[in-house]
Amino acid sequence: MTFTRATLSVLLALAVCTPLCAQTTQPKPGTAAVEVQAQKAATEAQNGSLAPLASKSSLVSSHAPFEAGDCKICHQSADPKQPGPLTKQTPALCLDCHEEFDSVLKRSHTHPPARAACTTCHNPHNANFRKLLLQEPRVLCTTCHDKVGKASSSATVPHKALTTGAQCTNCHNPHGSDVEKLLLQLPFDLCVSCHKVDTMVDAKGKKLQNIKTWLDNNPDWHGPVAAKDCVGCHVPHGSDHFRLLKEDYPQEFYAPYDARTYALCFSCHQEQAFSTAQTNTLTSFRNGTKNLHFVHLQQPGRGRTCRACHEVHASKQEHHIRDGVPYGSGGWTLKLNYKKTETGGSCEKTCHQERSYANRDAPK
Repeated sequence: MTFTRATLSVLLALAVCTPLCAQTTQPKPGTAAVEVQAQKAATEAQNGSLAPLASKSSLVSSHAPFEAGDCKICHQSADPKQPGPLTKQTPALCLDCHEEFDSVLKRSHTHPPARAACTTCHNPHNANFRKLLLQEPRVLCTTCHDKVGKASSSATVPHKALTTGAQCTNCHNPHGSDVEKLLLQLPFDLCVSCHKVDTMVDAKGKKLQNIKTWLDNNPDWHGPVAAKDCVGCHVPHGSDHFRLLKEDYPQEFYAPYDARTYALCFSCHQEQAFSTAQTNTLTSFRNGTKNLHFVHLQQPGRGRTCRACHEVHASKQEHHIRDGVPYGSGGWTLKLNYKKTETGGSCEKTCHQERSYANRDAPK
């Protein structure tokens, strides 16, 4: 099925509604003007081509009253060839049957097209897509939400949630929600509701961590995780960085030090703590004033990256120190054997023989 000029005008006009997807119960400036424009676009759609599709070979969904020939449920005449005008405008007309959506459209955050006219997104007779949609969800949504569409289609690291199953509606309710951005759940809960299995893989087929199980078993959560802020580090619609990250972060165990490759970490952590050789204030990971972060990261050609010693989501030990790290592609885990001591800490039989450090005097 192709969009008609009228349908396209609806979707393009409704693009101005995008900022309202996170509308609160308090009207935002310009809301009235946007509502008027959305209603105008919806009216144009009703006057445009929402007639039944001629070809039934590719139909996926049909509206039950239309299939039953009950035109008078929505139109002034029962004649299928000349049904006449609608008995009332949408969404009021649709809500006469679809009563469950009345409460949905009263939620704190509602989708302007849903408030303006159901026919902005649905064909009231039949369609080549599920739920009488005019297009598949991703195509339909990004006709208005063009910035998301461009970002997701050009991303070198895609989020499969946008292209599989219900696509955009895997995460968003297209009618209304009590959560900002029309999300189905609070962001953290929504992410974990999918990332809770052992069988999930990335776009390249590499197995992904079962985040729910990991967090359940590791009580020391990274700050953004403790704040339940997944988007503090990740871009949900697609990214040009490893693991949907917002900024650069080294994928490798070894990497030459370049502050730019740690842009994600340094958006919160102080870069000087890793590039200053001697300090007694910037980090507690030091032996006297010798900065051991500097020692590990700055080794020419074999600088250890963050992942060599730290878990990014959660750990059993404080400072997100990991028990072990996958080393190479053979499946072997390199144990850190880190121990906290009264004066600092130690590692043994890891990348080196046992070594300890002291950053303070022993308690008396």
